[in-house]
Amino acid sequence: MNKLISRYYQLKQKNKSIEQELAELKEQIVQHLNNENVTDQTIGTYRVRLVQSERKEYHETLLFNALPDPELWRMLSKPDQGKITGLIKVGALKEDQLKDTYTVKQQVALIIDKK
Repeated sequence: MNKLISRYYQLKQKNKSIEQELAELKEQIVQHLNNENVTDQTIGTYRVRLVQSERKEYHETLLFNALPDPELWRMLSKPDQGKITGLIKVGALKEDQLKDTYTVKQQVALIIDKK
């Protein structure tokens, strides 16, 4: 069991290091593409694309105050984008009820395909 725990710990540390390096590389690639003012570029045998998307980050207190039924809050328990979107889709909530309960964050997805 000690071996398993030790290996798990080692892999978690390696994972942290890899995640950090990936974040740094992504930042450099995104910066390069932004400097070139392009969102799609072929570099060598790789196709590099930037895809913009938005993500709503709900503010807990504002969201709670906007919900018409406290039972909905219990269903959510904490702001969860997926659950909130699901409740909007099934008609339990209306988008306009939530309009002032979140901020919209811009996200950039880096997609690299090998040709």
